[in-house]
Amino acid sequence: MIFVLPTSVRMTSRGIVVKHKEMQVNLDPKSGVSKGISFVSHAHIDHLHNQNGGLLLTTKLTSQIAKLRGYSIDNFVEEFENFVMIDAGHILGARSLLFGDDVFYTGDICTRDRGFLKGAKVPRCKTLITECTFGKPEFIFSQTDETVKKVNGIISEMYSKGIPVILHGYELGKAQTLSYLFGHWEPLYYHDSVKKINDLHRIFDIDLKDVMGHTEAEKIGLLDKKPWVMIAPSMGGKSHFVNNMKSKYGAVTIGFSGWAQSNRYSFARQHDYSVALSDHCDYNDLINLVKQAKPEKIYTVHGFVEEFANDLTKLGFDAHPLREASLDDYL
Repeated sequence: MIFVLPTSVRMTSRGIVVKHKEMQVNLDPKSGVSKGISFVSHAHIDHLHNQNGGLLLTTKLTSQIAKLRGYSIDNFVEEFENFVMIDAGHILGARSLLFGDDVFYTGDICTRDRGFLKGAKVPRCKTLITECTFGKPEFIFSQTDETVKKVNGIISEMYSKGIPVILHGYELGKAQTLSYLFGHWEPLYYHDSVKKINDLHRIFDIDLKDVMGHTEAEKIGLLDKKPWVMIAPSMGGKSHFVNNMKSKYGAVTIGFSGWAQSNRYSFARQHDYSVALSDHCDYNDLINLVKQAKPEKIYTVHGFVEEFANDLTKLGFDAHPLREASLDDYL
């Protein structure tokens, strides 16, 4: 008889550690880990750390974006036996991880199509490790086409009055989605930081319009010719940049965030208009994700871990929130 060690999942101060069939798998580790195999799901700053030592699994896309953002992920592989990276639908290059044919780690995931990003496909698994950033019933988002129609209406109204509009979203991910969904407006400008990342997307054949950065546009007086649309990173409604754009050009701002869905998060509603749009699953998407995976055991991470695990338990699933444990047994 062959004895197979059970899968164990722990949240440590360095990230999620899975012991699976005598192998240690480090999921989005917060620092380099020499033992086992480490997986970096995508290039958002909260998942990026300079990696050194051990076997590293990620995508070339994530490595290139990380380099642009000042992080080094050079010694990596995109394929490894019994490990399958699956498009997470979150941002360019983002992947979920299926390993051993029975453990599925979502990373940050979105199952809805949004512009050039296609929703993730969820595999069957025995053990599911899922994010639950929006794992409460209050976070149910409108369909993307409804959101686009709403925002186009706002922009059209502002244009009829000669008022420029700034669309704010996370510098990596949301800003590119906004650039794709609203790239038909003319004239269109990018904040310089968004332009850098959009330029990289075009290298990888993502169809984003090639337009001028805001510094150059302002320098040659193009922002004086109103109205216009600009795609800018997320920033407070009272930031220097926003105040400058409002005072000099009378710009109206639209902020995009999943947190805008709730009245309890004022930081997501600091602009003239706030629109719920996210690169994550909403609550219903998360429930459907679990039902598609049909797991025997579920671990919830990153978000409303207690609340979502409780809801899944009520639905008859064996769900547990991950809490930080000691690293002593793993490193």
